Amino acid sequence: MSTPEGGGDAPLLRNLAGTARERHPSEPLEQLELEEAIARNVRSLRSQHGLSVGDMAERVGISKAMLSKIENAQTSCSLSTLARLAVGLDVPVTSLFRGADAERPAAFVARGTGARIVRAGTKEGHEYELLGSLRGEHKRLECLHVTLTEESETYPLFQHPGTEFIYVLEGVMDYSHSRTVYRLHPGDSLQMDGEGAHGPVELVELPIRFLSVIAFPEADL
Repeated sequence: MSTPEGGGDAPLLRNLAGTARERHPSEPLEQLELEEAIARNVRSLRSQHGLSVGDMAERVGISKAMLSKIENAQTSCSLSTLARLAVGLDVPVTSLFRGADAERPAAFVARGTGARIVRAGTKEGHEYELLGSLRGEHKRLECLHVTLTEESETYPLFQHPGTEFIYVLEGVMDYSHSRTVYRLHPGDSLQMDGEGAHGPVELVELPIRFLSVIAFPEADL
């Protein structure tokens, strides 16, 4: 699978406030969603307490490296570690799981089924097609042209604030979001809540090219 070009070793913008990790296609999404929820809640609660990663790690009796992995969904927490985190954050353990079972919204529009819109001044040969809409207060866009040319044992799985829209230009792939998998063909589009874990799960026909547009919330500017 190709990687984004033009940015060197710089991470994708979506990773500044979210997470991305490699996932084998057979790995259950439920476990990953739970790890992502714990990571998001621990990071948020620690920030609310005004604690640095080092301060929080010392407070609960774990290493700074371990806490960093927990907050980036790079490890699974043991029950004893979860209990320590809950005590250190002064919350019930169940608060660390908040959002793990939430079904994130997405809008799928198959090729040719989007609503046609007629605008004042529309000319012959100009066609406008509405490909879906999700409400949200988004102030920044990240636009990517993604090309997938090689099959891999693992595929990137992303999670980030805001709303993402992808539009397939070439190829066929199975693309997962939250607990649903969509088969996307050229001309198909998918609009989704970025907090739901998402990414390709099977590359059906290569090469695959698609546009990805992410609208980030104002708070993450």
